[in-house]
Amino acid sequence: MVVSDPGPVPPEPDRRVPVVLVTGFSTEANAQAGRVADALAARAGTAVVRHELGALREGVVRRTLRTGERSVTSVLELAHGCVSCTLRGDLLPLLTTLAARDSIDRIVLAPDPAFEAEAICQAIDEVVITGVVGRVDGPAGRDVRVDAVLACVDARSWLGDATGDDTLAERGIATADDDRTVAQVAVGQVDFADAVLAFGDAVPDRARMSAVLSRLAPAAPVRWLDDPSRFGPADAEALLPSIPVDARRGRIFDAHAPLLRGQPPLVPEDGVSLIEFAADRPFHPARLHEALDVLFDGVVTARGRMWLATQPDEVVWLESAGGGLRVGNAGRWLAAMSDSEIEQVDPARRALASLRWDERFGDRHVSLVVLAHEADPVEIRTALHWALVEDEELRLVERSPERVADWDDPFGEWHTDPCATDEPVDVAQPNDRQSGEKR
Repeated sequence: MVVSDPGPVPPEPDRRVPVVLVTGFSTEANAQAGRVADALAARAGTAVVRHELGALREGVVRRTLRTGERSVTSVLELAHGCVSCTLRGDLLPLLTTLAARDSIDRIVLAPDPAFEAEAICQAIDEVVITGVVGRVDGPAGRDVRVDAVLACVDARSWLGDATGDDTLAERGIATADDDRTVAQVAVGQVDFADAVLAFGDAVPDRARMSAVLSRLAPAAPVRWLDDPSRFGPADAEALLPSIPVDARRGRIFDAHAPLLRGQPPLVPEDGVSLIEFAADRPFHPARLHEALDVLFDGVVTARGRMWLATQPDEVVWLESAGGGLRVGNAGRWLAAMSDSEIEQVDPARRALASLRWDERFGDRHVSLVVLAHEADPVEIRTALHWALVEDEELRLVERSPERVADWDDPFGEWHTDPCATDEPVDVAQPNDRQSGEKR
């Protein structure tokens, strides 16, 4: 008897409730994000959650939950003074609660401009929720999935925000101990978006703005709205299917993922260009510290992996937005790992490393991508090339690492946020109090 092959087993359908995040940084963009959220709310079965920080100086965060025609506002007391912890402690359990309701089949999040969509998505997938009666401890990502991240952009002001050096605190958007910059949040919203809604009458340089958007978020469809007030439910529902099937949808990429995602245009356009810089030798840390000035003027963002001569085992991650820059640790090079450690590394990273493996230095390398809107690409490449070690210094790196370790290294200490994002959220004791109901 011949038994036919039934073929591959089809995957189980994803029964998690889809979540749509709608972000907007400036006052006007945040208002537009609210309009988009309201347009999505017109579809039956949609719940809308908004968190606002307008009363942050009073030590509270306001959350509004809208389901159908019913809208309830709650006041959340800050958990040990931390906005992020308060948000996680409220939003994540709320998502699981809403997902359990038969009447809700979509959740729309419209967070305050100070909240970053990437951090919210990461919390959904990674932060363990404990203390929910009748639910096994685990992340909210077991009950919900991020279906789309939409960014609303005021084209009249966004480029200025994305290339400035103001902090959120200086703008009155966050508390004094929040050192994030306006540029970091403005750039991050677009970079993380699956679709962009750009609006604004009489945009001074729409062509340049379009060139920046197409390189910062190349896979995201951009819809220009001449009259954003006319964006209605039909427009909102038509926007979601336009998002590519392979869109990011809340996924978090690590430091070893490809830096050029979504096939961005590599040819300069209207003064906007993507600059790739790669090297198979390390940076001299002191010279690099001087050279990084070229990333502060005329540059929207830069990011990438760096090999520092004084830190041969560590992958150093660089990320800039406007006039602000952060440098941190991104793990170790494969060449510094044991065989058993390498076996635990993502196969895609191992495959890429094997293509460029060097007998002396292994997978160590420099790879940066810079998005410039006014800066001279030649000047940027020249400055970064000057910061690399010279031939004689490279020989020291190979033969006398103990001598190289004594070089001046301005990047020797890494910043650690005191509030870890992967701490479990215990919701056994709620921290909100009702403040009334609006209809």
